[in-house]
Amino acid sequence: MSARPLYAQLADVIAGKIAAGELAPDRPIPSENHLADEYGVARLTARRAAQELRERGLIVTVRGKGSFVVEQPPSARPESGEPHV
Repeated sequence: MSARPLYAQLADVIAGKIAAGELAPDRPIPSENHLADEYGVARLTARRAAQELRERGLIVTVRGKGSFVVEQPPSARPESGEPHV
């Protein structure tokens, strides 16, 4: 069992899905109720995970609409090669 709070673990799982492209920018994430059912946690835990994701700048919540993935700036990754001229 991890010493890390359950909401933080859930936020990490969702952040991983965002990073992997499973949850695309400008698309909604599952509702708090759906997350609670899917991961077997309390709704309050799912709500706190969403709050954590908002604090990390990964999602934005629109009242009455839901929570959406924020467009992430491209990471600083090395180029695979220089263009040929």
